[in-house]
Amino acid sequence: MSFHEYPNLYVEHVTLKVKDLEKMISFYKEIIGFQILEQTDSKAALSADGKTVLLYLEKLEEAEDKRRRTTGLYHFALLVPTREALGAQLQHLLASGYPLQGASDHNVSEALYLGDPEGNGIEIYRDRAAEEWAWDGEFVKMDTLQMDAQGVLDSGSQLQWNGLPKGTKMGHIHLHVAELAETADFYVKGLGFDIVQKYGTQAYFISTGKYHHHIGLNTWNGVGAPAPKETNPGMKYFDLKVPSHTAREEMAARLADMNAEIKKDDYAYYVKDPSGNTIRLVL
Repeated sequence: MSFHEYPNLYVEHVTLKVKDLEKMISFYKEIIGFQILEQTDSKAALSADGKTVLLYLEKLEEAEDKRRRTTGLYHFALLVPTREALGAQLQHLLASGYPLQGASDHNVSEALYLGDPEGNGIEIYRDRAAEEWAWDGEFVKMDTLQMDAQGVLDSGSQLQWNGLPKGTKMGHIHLHVAELAETADFYVKGLGFDIVQKYGTQAYFISTGKYHHHIGLNTWNGVGAPAPKETNPGMKYFDLKVPSHTAREEMAARLADMNAEIKKDDYAYYVKDPSGNTIRLVL
């Protein structure tokens, strides 16, 4: 069973508010390797396979500079299907000259890190087989070690980079939050996630279906960090794929009991976590 399909609860899309739409489209096409599925003067829908949208870009009508040390997006993470694909991606990034921010081995995965031109964090990673992950009770064993970059490059040396490969998914999202206890309760008790790892009192990792994490939560921008303004570039919301109408109604009831405000339209339910991050619950 895939960790990114029914009956799991997982991140399906991310929507970013951007200042310079054309510049951002160029970056995500030329550097990351997305295909442009739809484009207007104010919006773009980006895909890896030419069919499935993973990332939406929406141009801000009135845009201020991105604020530092707020809640919001730390990074979104694109999951490529193989180590070979990650190697081809790394070779392309190195050839492009675009600066990388890091490359890590997390035991469960190998990951590359960079930022887009407007400061949104991006991870591109591949998972090791779930059978290779080690668990200590309910907690998965993860670490941040130096990646075997040469080994990753060698694995992709026979591939020609032609953009993000088919099979690329929105693997997870990692969020800056204002505090952990109440925010974790929102995701665990309200939405139904499980905590699968804790890094002291600064970061929690949560998932469904025993994935290493569908969502990360951290207070690295400071406890009590404010939410960004609507006019600041950054994440507008992310979409959680909910397994059924019944499951979504049950979530909505639990969230209402926690005094969370839920708004609805024909497509989704909208709710903010206690740190001001907006989530769309989609079927």
